[in-house]
This record gives sequence, C-alpha cells and structure tokens, in this order.
Amino acid sequence: MRAILALAGLLAGTPLLAETFTLTPATVTEWKSVYGTVEARETVPARARIGGIVQSLLVSEGDMVSAGQEIAIVHDDKIAFQIAAYDAQIEALKAQLSTAEADLERGKALVDRGVITAQRLDQLQTGVDVLSGQITTTEAQRSISQQQATEGHVMAPGDGLVLTVPVTLGAVIMPGEPVATIGSGGVFLRLSVPERHAFALKEGDEIRITSQGAASAGKIVKIYPEINNGRVVADVEVEGLETDFVNARVLVELPVGERAALLVPAAAVTTRSGLDFVQVAEGEGEAERAVVLGEPTLMDGTEMVEVLSGLVAGDKVIKP
Repeated sequence: MRAILALAGLLAGTPLLAETFTLTPATVTEWKSVYGTVEARETVPARARIGGIVQSLLVSEGDMVSAGQEIAIVHDDKIAFQIAAYDAQIEALKAQLSTAEADLERGKALVDRGVITAQRLDQLQTGVDVLSGQITTTEAQRSISQQQATEGHVMAPGDGLVLTVPVTLGAVIMPGEPVATIGSGGVFLRLSVPERHAFALKEGDEIRITSQGAASAGKIVKIYPEINNGRVVADVEVEGLETDFVNARVLVELPVGERAALLVPAAAVTTRSGLDFVQVAEGEGEAERAVVLGEPTLMDGTEMVEVLSGLVAGDKVIKP
C-alpha cells in the first residue's frame, strides 16, 4: 500500500505532457430562428373566358395537370341561340342575293337593248354588292359566336399542381372568374423577418432549414425593399426542397450578426451526473472545471462547442 501511495504522489508531481491550447475569443455567427412559408414559384389562375354554367369540372385540389389540359367546361345557352340566329340571317341574305343577282343578269341584257338605263344597272350592281357584304359581316359575327363557344373550355395555363378549385359543378360564373389555381415552377421559401434584422440580411447568405425532421441549407436570393407591418420579406432557394403542402411553415435559422465566443473541442468535454467538465492546465498539474455549454458549431472541420461559463480567455485546455 505504501508503494502505491508513493507512486501516486510521484505521478501527481510530474509535469503535464498532454497537448494544450490557449482559449481565445473566436467570432461566431449569431442565428435567429424564424418560420418560412413554402410557396409555389408561379401561382396562375385558370380563368373562364365566358360567363355561364360550369357544365363539367374535371379536376380537384391536389391533381397534377399539364399545360393545355382541359380542366372545366363553361356552357352559355345564349351562344347557341346567337349562332342559330346568324344562320337564319345568312340563309335569308343568300336568298335575297340570289334574287338580286338574277335581277342584275336581266338588267345587263336589257341595258344592251336600251330598255333600262345604265344608272338602273348600277343600282342593281350596288344591291348585289351590299347583300354580299352583309353576308360576309353576318358570317364573321357567327364566327365570333363560335369562338366564344370554344372558349367555354377552360385549359390549364401551365404544368403544375391544382391548389384551389373555388367553383362547383353547376355554379354560375362570370367572365374572368377563376375556375382553378395552378401552382407551377417548383417551390421556394418565403421569409418574413422582423425589421430590426433587415440590415443583417444580404442576398447570397446561407441559411439553415429544418424540414420534416431533416436539416438542409438554402440561400437568400431576393430581399424585398418594402417593409410591411414591421417585417421584411425575403425569398430563399432550397435545392431539393420537398413538401406535400403549399403554404406549409418550415423552421429556418438566419444569420443576423456575429459575436465573440470561447470555443473548445467537443471531444474535450466530459459529462458526469448531468454536469459538463473540461480539463485545464494549472501550473505543473491539471484541474477539472465544471462548465456551462452553449450551442455546438463547426469550425475548420472540427466540432466545437461554446463555453458560456466556467472558463475565461487565456485558460489552457487540455486536448483529448
């Protein structure tokens, strides 16, 4: 027993050979947690070009559509009546034109024999030309009505996801009223940040994102100059951002400043009974100090952790 105590005393007085480093304040980024909203890059309404009754509704919320795909049919009975009226007018004008052309042919024969004057022949020719013009005008009006009938077919304005369908089958809608809203072009994050952090934000800054339990990184691509209700709006591009819902809220951490902090390697910290300890060099020996730790961070590829209390600048921490 005496030999063991003597050996322990000898080791306690032996100078430290372990590697140490001196604590100096390091600059770390201060992060602010906010919520971002997942939004579609392009939100385009598919509008009805004519008014009428929704005769057919071919999509619902959550459906994927492609550009030009028919999503609804709006029917207006008045258009069919207009086309029928134009058809009747055209038939009547053609009958009048046939009679006028016959009168013109007879007039040409009579004018050669001096029965009618050339003035009367010009009048007959004018009558034929007027009727021909009326037929052309009526046919053009009929074409307009036919085009309006085809415009009752509402098409998807682009490829994407159907976000909303504000109408129901059989509903009466007005021209220009949206039948569905299409979200296309992928998704991005839109942030609403308190204005006190506005000057700390810069385009190109990287941010940290937690979505569906997985961490990822994004980049601020646009900061809007208008402050609305004390908040600044910024857009964030996130590669591979996947979500099943538009307008979903995602937790985001923004870099809003820098501060000085004391950092030690995470491996230099030991935990016992819920307390954290760090070995430091004191004179020719070493001591164990209880510390209060902050957030972990990565510096030069080494996992570091901030020390809030228990150590001061100039302390020599023993590396593991």
